[in-house]
Amino acid sequence: MITLKQIEAIYWIVELGSFEAAAAKLNMSQSAISKRVQELEDAFGVSIFDRSKRSARLTQKGVELHGCAVDMLRQRDDLLERISSKETLIRRFRLGVTELTALTWLPALVDRIHQSYPKIDLEPSIELSTDLLRRLESDELDLIIVPDIFKDPRFISTPLKAVENAWMCAPALHQGDEAISLQKLSSFTVLTQGGSSGTGQTYERWLAEHDIRLGKTLTSNYLVAQVGLAISGVGVSYLPLACMGTLIAQGRLKVIHTEQPLPTINYVCVHRADRYQGLTVEVARLAQQTCDFDKLIIT
Repeated sequence: MITLKQIEAIYWIVELGSFEAAAAKLNMSQSAISKRVQELEDAFGVSIFDRSKRSARLTQKGVELHGCAVDMLRQRDDLLERISSKETLIRRFRLGVTELTALTWLPALVDRIHQSYPKIDLEPSIELSTDLLRRLESDELDLIIVPDIFKDPRFISTPLKAVENAWMCAPALHQGDEAISLQKLSSFTVLTQGGSSGTGQTYERWLAEHDIRLGKTLTSNYLVAQVGLAISGVGVSYLPLACMGTLIAQGRLKVIHTEQPLPTINYVCVHRADRYQGLTVEVARLAQQTCDFDKLIIT
C-alpha cells in the first residue's frame, strides 16, 4: 500500500538533497525516512535512489516516481486548500521577491499572510528578477513579486505599485541643483544594475532609446551595494526615490535632476496560469493591500 507519507519522503529528499535534511524537515529520524523509501522500493520492486552515489541521486525510475510525487502532493494541497478554512489550512507557500521588496514591505506582507493563514509554512526567497521567473517557470516558487517586464501568456500578473527612481550620488560628487542632460551623465562613473535585474533591463533599454552611451560603469546585482557605493562617492546611481528619503535628508545622498526623468518601474505579482490559484490569488490580493516601497526597514 502506497501512502502520501512515503511520497512526501521522496519529495523532500530530492528537494533538500539528502535523507538527513528531509528527516529534519519532517521531524523524523533518518532511519524512519529511510524505511519509508525502502517500503516504496519494495512495493514497486525497483531502486528509487542510486546507492552507489554519495548524494541522494534518483535512478531513472526514481525520476519518474518523483514527477508523480510532485503531482500527487500538489493535488493534495489543492484539495486541502479548497475545503479548509483559512485558520486551519496547513500548506507550504513559496514566495519570491526582489531585494527592494525585501528591504521595504516584505515584513508587513509576511505578517499579513500569517494573520490570514496562521498555519501556512511560508518560504520567502530573495533573488534577482530573472532568477525568480526561472524558478517560477520550473515550479519552484508559487508567486513572485518583480518589475513588470515579463510578458508571457503562461503567467498571470496582478498589478502592484510603481517605483519612482532618480539619479543620486554623494553631495560632494556633483554641485548645483539645475537639471543636467543625459549626455552629462557619461562624465560620471555610473553604478548600474545588471541584466538579471528587471530595473536594470528597463533602464538599459531606456538609455539606448535616448542614444546614451555611458562611459565608465560599475555593475552590481545588489541594491544595498549600489547605495553604499553611491554614498561613498564612487559614482552616480539610479535609486528608488521615496525610500532613500532619510539618506537624502541626512545629506548622505543627493538627487541629480535630469532633463529626461527616469521612467517609473511598475511592480506586479506573477504566478503560473496552470496551477490552482485559490491561495495564490489571495496572497496576491494581500500584496496589493500591503505594497509600500516608501520606507526602508533599516536605515
